[in-house]
Amino acid sequence: MFESRPAFFVFLSELQKSIRALFIAIIAASLLIFFLSPRLLEFVQNHLAEKLYFFSVAGPFLAHVKLALFGALYGLMPWIVFVFLRAVGKPFHVTRMQLMLFTFFTCVLFYSGTLFCYLITLPFGINFLLGFGSEELKPVISIGRFVNFVTIFILAFGIIFELPILMVFMAKIKLVTRSFFSRHRRYALLLIAIVAALLTPTPDIVNMLLMGGPLYLLYEAGIIILLVMRIP
Repeated sequence: MFESRPAFFVFLSELQKSIRALFIAIIAASLLIFFLSPRLLEFVQNHLAEKLYFFSVAGPFLAHVKLALFGALYGLMPWIVFVFLRAVGKPFHVTRMQLMLFTFFTCVLFYSGTLFCYLITLPFGINFLLGFGSEELKPVISIGRFVNFVTIFILAFGIIFELPILMVFMAKIKLVTRSFFSRHRRYALLLIAIVAALLTPTPDIVNMLLMGGPLYLLYEAGIIILLVMRIP
């Protein structure tokens, strides 16, 4: 049945089975978290030790909406990952066990990336950037920009930590080989630099290094994982 249809349409057909229920769940979770967002914002704000301001009437409300949406996506990530991987794996006849394993390790890497960002990278990056302030130059951080900075940075780290999973999946479906990744390290390094420049909330070299460094280590980890799994 699936062999006669392009893989992309098989992917879309499988994705449609759960997309409506997933969308409703995200909206419902966002509404629930919205009422808890003041405490969530206070928790993040205290961790990063920043005083926030707002410069428009709707600023605080929109910031809480964004934070609620982020919380919903973060909490529902295992379901989001399962739905996406099931749709991606359908054209390649990925088994149920393989799907569950991919989902488990994808979620582990995602949450590891977000925690690494929240506990290590964000405090260091914010302290470094605000270190350029002085008695004459006081930082005034808007709540909207603060929420954007934190949520985008955390999600970006969660996504880039999926690199080993992507490498294993590409090798499993024989799209590329392990030797391909080994031979093209220099091009991978260039691509990592570009991705880091695009995904970091600010264009400074420090934030690029904070994202690009772990991403390259994950690239090397992907090659080692392929070697251990004996995938050519």
